[in-house]
Amino acid sequence: MNKPRPRSNLNSGFTLTELAIVLVIVGLLISGMLVPLSTQRDIQNSSETSKRLNEIKEALLGFAVLYGRLPCQSSTIDPADPKYGLEDNPCNDVEGYLPWKTLGIGEIDAWGTQRSATGDPFRGYWRYRVNNSYASATFTLASTATALIVQDSAGNNLTNSTDGPVAIIYSTGPDLVANGQNATIDNTFQAGERSPAFDDMLVWIPRPILFNRMIAAGKLP
Repeated sequence: MNKPRPRSNLNSGFTLTELAIVLVIVGLLISGMLVPLSTQRDIQNSSETSKRLNEIKEALLGFAVLYGRLPCQSSTIDPADPKYGLEDNPCNDVEGYLPWKTLGIGEIDAWGTQRSATGDPFRGYWRYRVNNSYASATFTLASTATALIVQDSAGNNLTNSTDGPVAIIYSTGPDLVANGQNATIDNTFQAGERSPAFDDMLVWIPRPILFNRMIAAGKLP
């Protein structure tokens, strides 16, 4: 009887073609895992930023209860300056950065990087716009003026001129750049669903909410 010949070592290993196929498969598996991890991180950052925005909103309302007004924006750019992170005095009635030290909160969103020098960019720092009628002096129930408007991506107003926002705070999102209407320095801001062209996250304080909180605290009649 003929005995089967033993296979040589050359025939028992992987060929170069087989190794190449294995490497391609491994590469595809790894790349397939990276996308969900990136998406998961973005979801976590968005959730954390949304949480911080709501905390900022509460901090602003608390400030109003204590001092009878909303804080001014912060425009000092030198981190070594004692006024860095504190509200301006007087208010400039323009968009600036949130006075995080005045409010006792963190200065950046989940994507941001803290600055250490005057030349550092404001990456992830909270943008802030306040109606000067509610920040430069103690306001009353007669204070009605509001020039701030919030729109969706189609240009439809989400607020009105009577009971609209008295303050607006937003994060520039993962791309660290103001998008849409927020890229223009004026009184109109954009909010709504994120998209490839718009990833800012925005909240605002409506006039009735501010008055309601002040009345509940006994600060307004």
